[in-house]
Amino acid sequence: MGKISTCLWFDGQAEEAAKFYTSLVKNSRITNVVPYGEVGPGEAGSVMIVQFELDGQQFIGLNGGPQFHFDEAVSVHVTCDSQEEIDELWDKLTAGGGEEGPCGWLKDKYGLSWQIDSRALHEMITSPDQEAAARATKAMFAMKKLDVQALQDAFDGKS
Repeated sequence: MGKISTCLWFDGQAEEAAKFYTSLVKNSRITNVVPYGEVGPGEAGSVMIVQFELDGQQFIGLNGGPQFHFDEAVSVHVTCDSQEEIDELWDKLTAGGGEEGPCGWLKDKYGLSWQIDSRALHEMITSPDQEAAARATKAMFAMKKLDVQALQDAFDGKS
């Protein structure tokens, strides 16, 4: 079996999006840009495919046209190690037309959904202390961008 990657359908912004995404995520790069040829269906020489990696995960950006759009059924999930990482990614991904969503979800300016998550939250909600895990989960449901300290306070029963 060959490699598995995720293909993201864009309406002409695949290269722009790939440059944006690789500028945000550590250990990321554009690996290849493939233009449309004379047979189309896009304009010859314009970008058809952009292959890129986000922290080693392979993606393909396809300039397929306006027929299809992203929805929340598919998202890019990022587990952050600190509030600073959450804040930085959240601010950059929602800038320029992105939208905040509930529970650490957002849409970027291209309409792609992201989950900006916390390693600490994972530890809380998988805790054997089910009451504490439930308090952290309930706190998360009330948030847009995750607030790790508020989650910890809820887990600890301080809020």
